[in-house]
Amino acid sequence: MIPHDWIAGLLGGLMIGASAALLLLGNGRILGASGILGTLLAGEDPARERLAFVAALIAAPALAALAFGAPAFGQARELPLVVLAGLLVGIGTRMANGCTSGHGVVGMARFAPRSIVATLVYLGAGFVTLFLVRHLLGAI
Repeated sequence: MIPHDWIAGLLGGLMIGASAALLLLGNGRILGASGILGTLLAGEDPARERLAFVAALIAAPALAALAFGAPAFGQARELPLVVLAGLLVGIGTRMANGCTSGHGVVGMARFAPRSIVATLVYLGAGFVTLFLVRHLLGAI
């Protein structure tokens, strides 16, 4: 079992950064999980590397849960709320032309102004949402 949560976060961040660097150096492509998944779902250019990436997104957490045990986390009580949250994240990702891996990891590392603004906006929205849900609604 991993002794500290920050170690798991550090290892995960290092793996995301390494995969982004390898994809950029090896293929000249920018890592953006939503873009990779979106092009697969739309049937655009179903390259093997995209399928491998999505398969790894599913397999890596499953293997980690088998090796270290599944993490304890809260479960949403209402499925419609979870579905709505997922749809809102997907809509926001499309509106921002990218997700945290594309903007927050790769775009920020490249000092791309658009990615800096996008990252500030989605982090700000997350802070506001957490404040509203925790302090005003008392839900968390």
